[in-house]
Amino acid sequence: MSDLTFNKIAGAVLATGLAIVGLRELSAGVFTPEHPSKPGYAVEVVEEAGEGGAVADTPPDWGTVLATADVKAGEASFAKCKSCHSIQQGGPNGTGPDLWGVVGRKPGTHGGFAYSPAMTEFGGKQAAWDDDHLYEFIKSPQKYIAGTKMTFVGIKKPEERINLIAYLRAQGGTLAVPAPDPSRAPGAVAAAAAPAAGAAAPAAEGQPTGVAAAPPASTSGGPAGQAPAQPGAPAAAPAAPAKK
Repeated sequence: MSDLTFNKIAGAVLATGLAIVGLRELSAGVFTPEHPSKPGYAVEVVEEAGEGGAVADTPPDWGTVLATADVKAGEASFAKCKSCHSIQQGGPNGTGPDLWGVVGRKPGTHGGFAYSPAMTEFGGKQAAWDDDHLYEFIKSPQKYIAGTKMTFVGIKKPEERINLIAYLRAQGGTLAVPAPDPSRAPGAVAAAAAPAAGAAAPAAEGQPTGVAAAPPASTSGGPAGQAPAQPGAPAAAPAAPAKK
């Protein structure tokens, strides 16, 4: 091979390499990928205000609401969780742990999943995922357990969370349904604190409780402001006529 032929081949290879590098740099400048500051799968949920102002969102009376919860609707809500969680017995872990039997399971203990230190610490204090903790956690995971890996924005509607928990219970849950507790019904605390309707007003000072106040003295038969004559008492003398 002559020196001229070798130089031609080497020049072509060099030119091709330079062209590839140049195209790569050009494409990187035009199509710069934007990486999220916090990886995860977030589903935006718009919170709707109820009529009559805000109502305290506290865990309900589970013994009552679970009996009427819509498990099918809860299964439909679980579609928001499928990108991170499986829910089948012996199912694989994904971005989050498999959720088969999560109701009644100790937090941060599912095998094969690397939990965050925050969730591990929470599991050290909490014996099991019960209805109350799931209700609050699903509402806003990052707010309820700061530092958890779960970046899901949460489900804000109480009824949707109740249905979802009923569905999770049906998927291998081991926690017994509690008995109804009327004290946890909506408005029960406020009703107990309010005075009973129709309660008697406090008795006046010096008057025995339960005794009705005496009616005002009758003025019929006499001048205004004059008490009626007592039986057997002499009648009062008539007033003298005014002098003209």
